Amino acid sequence: MSCGFALGALRQSAVRSAKQPVRAGVAFALSLLLLGLLAPPDAHANTLRILTSMPPALTEPYVEEIERIVPGLEVLVLNKNTVSAVEELLRGNQRAFDVFWASAPEAFELLSRQGAFATDSGCAALRPDGFAPFAISSVGWAFLRGGDTVVPRTWDELLSPVYRGQIGMAPPSRSGTSHMMVERFLQVRGWAGGWGYFLDLTENMSTITSRSFGVTDGIRNGRFGVGLTIDFLAGTSTPELDFRYGEPAILFPAQIGVLAGSGNPDRACDFVDFVTSEAGQRLLLDPAIGRIPISDKVRDEAGDRIPAAIRAAVRSQWLRYNARLASDRYWAVNVIFDLAITDKLDRRRVLWSRLHALEGRVPPGELAGLRRKMRQMPVGEQEVRTAGDSGFANRVMDLTDLPDPQRALIRDWEKRIEAQIAGVEAAAARLEKVAR
Repeated sequence: MSCGFALGALRQSAVRSAKQPVRAGVAFALSLLLLGLLAPPDAHANTLRILTSMPPALTEPYVEEIERIVPGLEVLVLNKNTVSAVEELLRGNQRAFDVFWASAPEAFELLSRQGAFATDSGCAALRPDGFAPFAISSVGWAFLRGGDTVVPRTWDELLSPVYRGQIGMAPPSRSGTSHMMVERFLQVRGWAGGWGYFLDLTENMSTITSRSFGVTDGIRNGRFGVGLTIDFLAGTSTPELDFRYGEPAILFPAQIGVLAGSGNPDRACDFVDFVTSEAGQRLLLDPAIGRIPISDKVRDEAGDRIPAAIRAAVRSQWLRYNARLASDRYWAVNVIFDLAITDKLDRRRVLWSRLHALEGRVPPGELAGLRRKMRQMPVGEQEVRTAGDSGFANRVMDLTDLPDPQRALIRDWEKRIEAQIAGVEAAAARLEKVAR
């Protein structure tokens, strides 16, 4: 039996005993409630636990609506960043969460491989793997509305000297948004080109924030002028900020699913069915939420309320995001970014400044060679794939209990990255002596 929007509530109702036909949908559920046909469920059945990375601006309207539709339902929402949430679920759904709700598609792929989703829930809205898309997201940059920052249009413009010390982002090991962003470059530009972009970008970075919300906070506090983030974090919840989609825009399906080990799969099914229903999709267009519905019909009806960049990207089918590939190397991208960028950002910025100071004072060929080294990642894509097969693939952030072979691999990567930077520092020092 499928789980339409009101089906979970109907399971204990007089309607079933009378064998009347069951129809999914908000209007039908409301009519039954008004007629008093729903039997009061027990206390356990009336608690729904949601684990999500979504901000309250999005979750609260949906919670209010489902609690209004299902009398006595209590919805408990735990907000965690995507990486932390996935890490918890990989250790087992010990707190019996019912629903997982997040933007990063690779997180769902990673969890699905470990059987984290209920594949037999019967929810009509879900795919066989236990989850489904509900909205479209994309990444770009936020900036202060009405500020004096020169706003870039394309990703490559972020590398301009105009933005030196003006860019902030969160590390992928602490932010699902950043992981998608880095993966987007690795997939579109290739392993070497993608890492080259972010290593190049370190010249203009102000800081690596500890979490996604630190990016928008940093802009408001004047720590930097441009923050790399996802569209909804710089939307209605932060009215003093503006947002621009990176060109070309790459779309990511934000998703929702029912978890295996759910304490209340019926209510979880009700909630997912509502979020993906036409009523739930239209709620995304509320200015207070400001999300892009996954429904073609609702998007078409919305017209110009959907940003032009998103409408154009929806029509472009050649830049689809490969969530399976991203999940294959989820742990590796997190570790490598931290080893090469997060932990080395201060040294890299100083080194970039030293190289700039040598311009016109030493042979340009030697300087260009050092810059090329600064943009090279000394860890290859093939060894990352091999390492993923050895047990890392399902790790996200918690690396404290790694077996010795994996620890040795990470130490080897760290040594190579350190040797590369130290080599450029030594070469720069030699050139500085020549330039005196």
